[in-house]
Formats: sequence, structure tokens, C-alpha cells
Amino acid sequence: QVQLVESGGGLVQAGGSLRLSCLASGRTFSVYAMGWFRQAPGKEREFVAAKSWSGTSTNYADSVKGRFTISRDNAKNTVYLQMNSLKPEDTAVYYCAASLRRWAPSGGMDYWGKGTLVTVSS
Repeated sequence: QVQLVESGGGLVQAGGSLRLSCLASGRTFSVYAMGWFRQAPGKEREFVAAKSWSGTSTNYADSVKGRFTISRDNAKNTVYLQMNSLKPEDTAVYYCAASLRRWAPSGGMDYWGKGTLVTVSS
């Protein structure tokens, strides 16, 4: 089992930045592919960003390319999502997820956190 706990959400003005963190506990963090997903009010959950177990492969949704950066620190069992140039349409609950596979470019996750709310005001 893997437990994932997100933090770093909050209220920010459009154009601002936030950094989300996801602390993993349980099984060995370094073997998992990690990802961030989000769910806006009234919409389905969607893929945001993914990082392979080694950190060498990365994938982003088109809507966040050039603005968001996913990173991981295996020594700290933590994955991050740096979000810059935030827009009101980025408002959502952001979820951290882990896959038993070493690379999960946009889905197929096995473990999920409870989410952290990001609100971007215009």
C-alpha cells in the first residue's frame, strides 16, 4: 500500500504561482511512476502531469505545458507540481497519484491522494 498526502493548495490571483507537494509513505517510493490530476467543479478528473520512476521521462497535458513543472525527490518521497502563470481555468482539486508501473504517461494509476484545492481568482 502507498499513502499519498497533498499539500500546498490555496487561493491565488491569476498570473500567480503555487507549488503543490505530495508526500508518499508505505512502499518504496522510488519504484513508482507519479502523476498529478485535477478535477474542476462539474467536470471529470483530467490528467495534468506525469513523471517516471527514474525522473527521466515527463509528460504534460497541453493545457499546462510551459506553465507547470513536475519534479520528484526520491530521497524525500515527495513529488512536486510547480504551477506558474495560473489562470482561473486552473481552479480545481488537484490529486497526486502513483502507479505500480515505472512509467504512466497519462493514467493507469493505482493509488490516489485525497486532493488539495487550488482556486485562481481573476
